[in-house]
Amino acid sequence: MLSWPIVTTATPDNKPVSIVIVGASGDLTRKKLLPALFSLYCNDLLPERFHVVGFARSTMNDGEFRRQVADTLTCRYEPEPSQCDIKVGQFLKRCHYHSGQYNNADDFRALGRRLEHLCGPRANQLMYMAIPPGVFLDTANSIRRAGLADEHDGNWSRVVIEKPFGRDTESSAELTRALGEIFTEGQTYRIDHYLGKEVIQNLLVLRFGNRIFEQIWNRDHIESVEIAFSEKIGVEGRAGYFDRFGIIRDVMQNHLLQTLALVAMEQPIELSPGEIAEEKSRVLRATRPMTREETVTGQYAGYRDDPEVPDDSITETYARTTLWVNTPRWYGVPFRVSAGKALDTQKTEILIRFRSLPFPLLGDVEANTLRIRVQPNEAIELVLNNKVPGLSLTTAPVGLNMLYNQQFDTALPEAYERLLADVLRGDRSLFIQQKELGAAWRIVTPLLEEIESERIQPQEYAYGGSGPR
Repeated sequence: MLSWPIVTTATPDNKPVSIVIVGASGDLTRKKLLPALFSLYCNDLLPERFHVVGFARSTMNDGEFRRQVADTLTCRYEPEPSQCDIKVGQFLKRCHYHSGQYNNADDFRALGRRLEHLCGPRANQLMYMAIPPGVFLDTANSIRRAGLADEHDGNWSRVVIEKPFGRDTESSAELTRALGEIFTEGQTYRIDHYLGKEVIQNLLVLRFGNRIFEQIWNRDHIESVEIAFSEKIGVEGRAGYFDRFGIIRDVMQNHLLQTLALVAMEQPIELSPGEIAEEKSRVLRATRPMTREETVTGQYAGYRDDPEVPDDSITETYARTTLWVNTPRWYGVPFRVSAGKALDTQKTEILIRFRSLPFPLLGDVEANTLRIRVQPNEAIELVLNNKVPGLSLTTAPVGLNMLYNQQFDTALPEAYERLLADVLRGDRSLFIQQKELGAAWRIVTPLLEEIESERIQPQEYAYGGSGPR
C-alpha cells in the first residue's frame, strides 16, 4: 500500500471533531476538499470520531449530498479495489448537509445544534470557508453571533480562509481587522495550497539541510532567480471571478511571492510557524514594489469574447516583472517572476542561475543552473558542465536529475490533504500569517492602482502562444 508519512496520529488530543465546509455546493468542495478528507480517512489521519457537515444555500438532503460526494472520491491509497467501496461507504456515513443563508445567524445556530447532536458538546471544530469573497464577512459575523467561533472547555475552533485575502493593501487590512474581531490570529488559517506542494516544502530542506547550497546561496554566486507559472488553459468557467482580480492578484501576490520568500529568506531560529513567518515577512518587506517600467502585462486574444467579461476589460491574464530584494544576501540580484494563462506550456518552476566562471579556462562553458520543478513531474535538476567522451576536451552541460516519482516509492500527497492534516494538528507553519500578508500586498498594490487609474491596456497575445513580447 502506498502511503505518505506526514503524521502518525490524527489529532494530538484525538477528541471528536466536526468539520464544517461553508460553501459545500461549490467546485472546491467536490473536487478538492472532500477527496482530500477521504484520503486522510483512508490513511487513518482523521480522529476516530468525526463528521463532515456541508453548509450552503442550495436545498439538499443528506442523501443527495452523499451522492454528489461519492462521484468525486477515489481510493488511490488503497491496495485492493474491493476495499474501496467499503471505505467510501464508511466515509459517506460521516457526511451530512445543512442548508442555510450565509447572513443568517439563526441558520448557523441551527447548524450548531446539529453539530452537537452528531459529535457531542465537547467536540473540536474546523470550519472551512469555501465561499466567494463577497459573502465572507457576512458569513463570519453570522458564525460569531451563533457562538461557533468560541473556544471553551479545552476544545478548539479553527477557521480556514481561502484566497483572495482582499484586493489590495487597504482592503486586505480591513478584512484582517474585521476577522480579528471574530477569530483570533491563532484560530485563523489562511490557506495557500501552493505551500502544501511537496517541492515547495522541500525548499526549506534543500536550502537549510545541505551545506553545499548554503555557502553559495547569495549574490556572490547567483546571477538571477526566475519563478515561472504557466497554464495552457484560459479562464473558462471562472471568467466572472477572474476578471475582478487578474493574474497578479490571483497568482503572483500569493503563490509566487510566497515561493520567492522561501527561496530568499534567512534561516529561521527554529521551524516554528512564527519564526518561519518572521523570516518570510522580512524578505517581502525588503522587496521593492513592482514598477511599470519593469513589468509587462498581457491579455490573450479572445479573452473578452467570454460573456462574463466586459468588452473593455483591462484585466491581465499574463504578467512578467522583475523584483529586487534589498538585503545583503540578494542586493542586485534580479528575481524575474512571471505568471500567465493560455500559454504554450503547463508548468511551475524555479530556476536558479549561477554566475559564469571568472576565468574561461575551458572556453565558453555555460553557467550552472538549479531547476526546481514544482509541477508537473516534480523534479530537481542541477546542470553541470561535463567532458564529452572522446579524444578532444569538449564540454557539454549535463543535468543531474532527481525525479520524485522515480526516487521515492510513495504517493505524493495532494496539497489540500497535507494542509487539512496540519489544521487538524494545529500546525500553522504552512499558512500565511498576518504580517507577511500585508508585506506581499505592499509589493503589488502601487502598480495595480496605477494600472486601474490610468487604464493601462495589456498587450494582446495569441492563445496557446508564448505570451506578450
